[in-house]
Formats: sequence, structure tokens, C-alpha cells
Amino acid sequence: MQTGNQKAFTMVELVFVIVVIGILSAIALPRFSSTADEAYITKAQSSLASVRAALATERQRRILRGDTTDITDLSLSSAGAATSNAFDHFSADGDGVYTEVLMYSVKKCNGALRACWHKVDATHYEYRFPKSGDGEAKFVLTSNNRLDCDSDATDCLKITQ
Repeated sequence: MQTGNQKAFTMVELVFVIVVIGILSAIALPRFSSTADEAYITKAQSSLASVRAALATERQRRILRGDTTDITDLSLSSAGAATSNAFDHFSADGDGVYTEVLMYSVKKCNGALRACWHKVDATHYEYRFPKSGDGEAKFVLTSNNRLDCDSDATDCLKITQ
């Protein structure tokens, strides 16, 4: 004998809901992954544009003061020592002053980390793309105080667009 209304889901209804959730997650997860990679690239583009603008500004400041000292490094501490940031302080000007490149420094890659900037040496910097097979976009601090592309044009286009 059945008494009253039963208020519960049937097994078929539960399985149907689980299948729908599975289909939605199968569609959403790949889109989320590519969105995250695009966000890393956008952050790299922003960092590069900020560093280039800071370089131009520092070059103009030095020229206006009559200082012709070249900028030879972008990753020094305020005391002139190496730092854990990819872009921290410019090399010293004629008066021995180390000016910040950016207000908030960009941390450099440690080890095999991806989606970050890496200082190769005083004048060479690279951006490591989020996926390990995508490689790096390499940049060089030139003698005319510019941060220019120093690698395959397609890798640079991903960052400089």
C-alpha cells in the first residue's frame, strides 16, 4: 500500500542531471584553459609595454639632466646587486642613482616555471610562454636603451601585438 506523495528524485532523474553536468564541464574546461593562457599573454604584453615606457622615460630624464650614461641592466637592487625580479632597478646613472623600473617589480622565473619573465643576463630577457612547447620570446636591451625583440618573429608577435 502506498500512502501519500513521495517527495524524492528517481534514479533516472539523478543520472540525467549527472550526464548534463558532465557535458557542460566537458565544454567549459577547455575554454577556461585557453582563457587562462590568454590572460598570461595579456599580462606579459602589459609588462613589456610598461617596461618599454619606463625605459623611454628614464632615458629622457637622463638626457634632460645632461647624463649620457647608458642603461645597461633592468634587474638590479637599489644597491646595484642582482635581484630576484626580472625588472627592478635601472643600472646606475652618472650620479650613482638606481631608479626603479616599475613601481611594482615583476618577479622573474625560477627554475622551469612558465608564464613569467626570465633574466638571462644583464641585457637579455625572455618571456616563457605558459605551455612548455610554445618556447620563449627573447628580448635584448640594446645600446640605444631600447628593449627589442631578439628571437623568432612569431614568438615576439605573440607578446608585442
